[in-house]
Amino acid sequence: MKNFFSNFFGRNNDPESIVSFDVLNSIYTYLQNGSGRVDFKMKGIHDAVSATMYSFPDSFDHEDSRIEIEKSGFKNAYEILNELYKKVNIAPLSNEEMLEEPVYNYLHIEFYSEPSSEMKKHLKHVLQNFIIIFCCTNSLESNDFKMLYSNSYFFDYTKGLLEAEPVDIEAPNNEIEKIGFKDFKTVLQGICQYMEIELPSTIILPSAESLMTDEVSIDHFREFLKLISRGEIEEKLLEDQSQVLFDNFGLEEEDEDYDYEFDFFEGINSWHSDWKFDPEDAEYFISEMIGETFAFEYPEETYSHDLFPYIQEELAKQDLELMSYDTQGDSYLFFVANKQDVTRILELSEITEMGIDRLI
Repeated sequence: MKNFFSNFFGRNNDPESIVSFDVLNSIYTYLQNGSGRVDFKMKGIHDAVSATMYSFPDSFDHEDSRIEIEKSGFKNAYEILNELYKKVNIAPLSNEEMLEEPVYNYLHIEFYSEPSSEMKKHLKHVLQNFIIIFCCTNSLESNDFKMLYSNSYFFDYTKGLLEAEPVDIEAPNNEIEKIGFKDFKTVLQGICQYMEIELPSTIILPSAESLMTDEVSIDHFREFLKLISRGEIEEKLLEDQSQVLFDNFGLEEEDEDYDYEFDFFEGINSWHSDWKFDPEDAEYFISEMIGETFAFEYPEETYSHDLFPYIQEELAKQDLELMSYDTQGDSYLFFVANKQDVTRILELSEITEMGIDRLI
């Protein structure tokens, strides 16, 4: 049974917007007729995009969810649903309706965005969660939707749902939402491309290009190494390292064939540093990486990541930018890139799954 929610507000079906009932319903239909979940990679979005169809009460009919529901102070999944209804001005289910055990489905779309400028010191990426509740406007059939949003991790899924808040996609409340809502439109386009859903010609698309990632080839690794070395890596080493990285692509970490975790940085001027470093360290090692004396202005008692804006300001005068490989730990593996290559480096890092961080 599909959703038969009711409300008395105007329909969310702007023919020019990708955030519309028709688009979301097409995604829902694809998931309903398939496995109920898709995970895929797309250009411009870190890691995987996930689109999942959940249902009340079926998705909450297991021990972990029952514990979460009880811990949240509720008796069953329908009471959780009613709490969500209150947030989006939908009439709650009555006890009589609950006894009929109806099934109500919703969408959960999640992906990572870049953090706001204020959060970049603490986070590399922000998890964006969009909960789509289908409803009815002047109809007995589902023809509309309401949206809840959260940028928190759903470690306790029930609690995560309850903490999500209603939003207007065109009226973000802060910089995190502004970034997330803009990315959401692009993600919807990516989901439709992945599902091969044809969008109406009236919709204003966020991107004019295909958002599907290219099939990984050795050429991607070769280009990646060339760019992060600013073209200074020796040709034979470039070919050898490209082949090793390509051969290891897609393998589990324990199956990868590396002598040293970061040995693909051999031949690249880089600086592997602890998370804590001082200005003198930065000046010395950046000088080594760019082959000339480097100095920059900074406030007294400024260290580590707080130095990045001042380092970048000075490097920008030479059209350079400091970047780091994601070591998955409390350290940096710095390198200096040509500023004109930064966008492409980030694109290749997503394609090849070679995590690269901008340092702002």
